[in-house]
Amino acid sequence: MAYTPELSYRSSCTLRRIAWALGVPMTEAIDRVFDHIPGMLDREKVCEGCRDKSKCDDCTFNKNFHDKGGV
Repeated sequence: MAYTPELSYRSSCTLRRIAWALGVPMTEAIDRVFDHIPGMLDREKVCEGCRDKSKCDDCTFNKNFHDKGGV
């Protein structure tokens, strides 16, 4: 992992409850949350604000990502 942000107390509690509901560890729960985010956000807006265009082929916000076997 390139960067490990600290969660706020509130976010940690929320993630813990999501993990309990899914019956998985918090690390897996956060991965599942991130798997769903691209379907909830405006992909064009995310791409427009992106600061690392070198990762487009592997980005979950890339509209072609799922067609190439991504999550």
